[in-house]
Amino acid sequence: MINTATLSNNIKQKAPEFGFLEATIANVIIGQTAQNEFDLWLTNKFNGTMDYLQRNRQLRFNPPLLHNNTVSIICVKAPYLTYPPQKHLERLNDTQHAYISNYALGRDYHKVVKKQLKLFAEWIQTQIFDLTNEFSYRVFSDSAPILEIELAKNSGLGFRGKNTLLLHKNHGSTFFLGEIFTNLPLKYDSPVSSHCGSCTKCLTACPTNAFTAPYVLDARKCISYLTIENKGAIPIELRKQIGNRIYGCDDCQLVCPWNKFSRITKLPEFAIRHNLDTLSLVEAFSWNENLWQQKMQGSAIYRIGYNAWLRNVAVALGNAKTSSQIINSLKDKLSYPSSLVREHIVWALEQHGVNVV
Repeated sequence: MINTATLSNNIKQKAPEFGFLEATIANVIIGQTAQNEFDLWLTNKFNGTMDYLQRNRQLRFNPPLLHNNTVSIICVKAPYLTYPPQKHLERLNDTQHAYISNYALGRDYHKVVKKQLKLFAEWIQTQIFDLTNEFSYRVFSDSAPILEIELAKNSGLGFRGKNTLLLHKNHGSTFFLGEIFTNLPLKYDSPVSSHCGSCTKCLTACPTNAFTAPYVLDARKCISYLTIENKGAIPIELRKQIGNRIYGCDDCQLVCPWNKFSRITKLPEFAIRHNLDTLSLVEAFSWNENLWQQKMQGSAIYRIGYNAWLRNVAVALGNAKTSSQIINSLKDKLSYPSSLVREHIVWALEQHGVNVV
């Protein structure tokens, strides 16, 4: 017979060996308050064009439907930083630099975290092999309709910050979340108290004022949404605020006091690839599609496609300090086939006093 308390404790103690900061055990029940808040967020259309968030409501609020017989959910957090947040702030302040969100500098986290979760689950299986042959599981990492932060929060993996991210006093927020859905009856953990206090640094740091209130994000104004999820034109009124951010945004995390405790990753897959942390805007714009695909293969960035990449870089070039190199770089792609890309190139040139007839 499985000793639930012992097994649960052993699982949590073993988590760091698979690259995780810690693991906690969540109940499968999503509270009504979380459901109401999510529905209100959708009603306000804060999801923008992310229509997929309106689908699979039953799955989102009933985790066992994603994996039959799930009674426990092992929640983990995997750190991704390869150097401290202050270094990323220095990257951001260099306006000639193409700022890529620090979580996307290495390999695609979906695959990396899920791979580690599978190894973790296989280890768990070795611990109960003599006790049961009915162990079943399924792993996730931002890969299914799951309220990941809600599960993590309910199990004490951290508390929800005012920037809507999961925070922890000892780990900050620079980590990915992952889950193992299992039929093992494990001992559930309890939530931890919130420690945001009266701090509002994350809210005031947002370049586009995307937070309508503490804990409420209007994704339609969020730079991460605009440069990643958004498939159309970036609203003209928000282009200047995007600065040099060509993929995602870290501002609300970079100013968070708790992120001075961020941990450096031990997973080699998150090592920075292709010098993306030192990439200049001009170089980023010069890559042809074949070269871009080669460099982005295996990266989370690959999902946005080459046209969105050029759109984003064009806006950042429009925000950079005027130089003949930047103007010539933009002019070189004025005949690019995509009207979406051309629109943003024309806007960028106008920021440097160049009118295109």
